[in-house]
Amino acid sequence: MLPERMSRAELRAGASLAGVYGLRMLGLFFILPVFAVHAAKLKGGGDLALVGIALGAYGLSQGILQIPFGLASDRWGRKPALYTGLVIFAAGSFLGVAAHDVWTAIAARTLQGAGAINSVAMALAADLTREQHRTKIMAMIGATIGSMFALSLIGAPLLYRAVGMDGIFALTGLLTRPPCGGKNRTKKAAGGFSTSSCCG
Repeated sequence: MLPERMSRAELRAGASLAGVYGLRMLGLFFILPVFAVHAAKLKGGGDLALVGIALGAYGLSQGILQIPFGLASDRWGRKPALYTGLVIFAAGSFLGVAAHDVWTAIAARTLQGAGAINSVAMALAADLTREQHRTKIMAMIGATIGSMFALSLIGAPLLYRAVGMDGIFALTGLLTRPPCGGKNRTKKAAGGFSTSSCCG
């Protein structure tokens, strides 16, 4: 007996979530290879400890807020929590555009990390797929993240030369968008599995 294939709704949900992850992580990864070089131009950027804090602040706030975001998504829904996190991340990115000193850069990176949607997106992926296909969706998301990291290592120096750190932060904010708009629609996947489409 042939294994049951993923439904169109499941494929679309997986591609949409992988896109959210990928674009968000691409913008984030673009900053990492060049920020230490750029920090020398910032007021207070000569303090290597502060530069390190600016780089690590994202991960710290992200780690602290993963569980609260997950709990919020359980209570108020996945998509509201997801969109809230994306808006917070975008706000941090645009704050980074205005960062002319290392302390503002730290605040921007902290605010970026405060949009801790990883747990929400994984929970949404589980909600929108059948159990036998969840590992495929996780693999799609993981492969997208890895591809974006590789692309950033090559593209970040070129992009920094072209638009500077302000441009990279602005691009990061612009890439942080909801996967799609519209109202939720309930679709019937193969085998009678009901799923609310991620893409409305």
